[in-house]
Amino acid sequence: MLHALFQHDIHEILRFTVFGVSIRYMLVFLIKATVIYLVVRVFTALAKHLFYRSSVRNGKRVLDETKVAFIRQMVVAGIYIIGIAAFLSLVPGMEKISNSILASAGIMAMAVGLASQEALSNIVGGLFIVFSHPFKVGDFIKVDDGDVIGTVVEITLRHTIIRNIENRMILIPNSKINSSTIINSSYGDSSTCSFIEIGVSYNTQLDFAIQVMREEIMKSPLLIDHRTAEEKSKGIPQVIIKVINLGDSAITLRAWAWASTSANALNMKYDLLKSIKERFDAEHIEIPYPYYNQIVMKG
Repeated sequence: MLHALFQHDIHEILRFTVFGVSIRYMLVFLIKATVIYLVVRVFTALAKHLFYRSSVRNGKRVLDETKVAFIRQMVVAGIYIIGIAAFLSLVPGMEKISNSILASAGIMAMAVGLASQEALSNIVGGLFIVFSHPFKVGDFIKVDDGDVIGTVVEITLRHTIIRNIENRMILIPNSKINSSTIINSSYGDSSTCSFIEIGVSYNTQLDFAIQVMREEIMKSPLLIDHRTAEEKSKGIPQVIIKVINLGDSAITLRAWAWASTSANALNMKYDLLKSIKERFDAEHIEIPYPYYNQIVMKG
């Protein structure tokens, strides 16, 4: 008797409506939505785990990190699209939209209809970057037209993310970076030549100034020997220094100094400019600079 009354009360509660919607329908909707959410989360976690397992074996990466990350994002995005379609199928009147999303032709039509031309071009640009290999995650690059220099940390469906020397994250649309001139210091041989240029006065003994410059550059711990065996046998110096310009007030000397990476080349250049200037001061080698004479008019 009590059991029958309890069932009767439950049915009465479930038939109760709020704004025209029964409590039974809302409970079923919430349960189904929760199941869909949990399934999406499980499948996305499983996809990420499988991609990681396939790319790393015995602690070593066996697949290209850039390709794996890009394809993983596309797979995860597909799982979310299917989850959204399943959720929309629960909403009355949205079943047709859900069916069109789940259909392969419907997915393409929806992408073309909803995505802007710029977004599509960014995705296509990302595919070109991933599979044509102008650069990859971890490369040190310079985007020539934007004067952006840094390390590639991620390539997403829409952006390439670069960490510059100030540790700032720079997001560049894939379509833009794909059409830019890229200087990739990590492509092939990473050794980099740094130009050390200093002007000296016209009364300077050039051979002595060149000797002093070479001595200071040879002291740098970042300097590497980039000569071939043939160049060494011919006695070509490790650091070549030449006169490259006869200016209005100075003779410009340029040294070709090599470092193992572009970052080392920059640091070496900055340190050498300081040490060479201090050495020139000690050796009384003049670095000319403009003089200005102030004329005072008396009334």
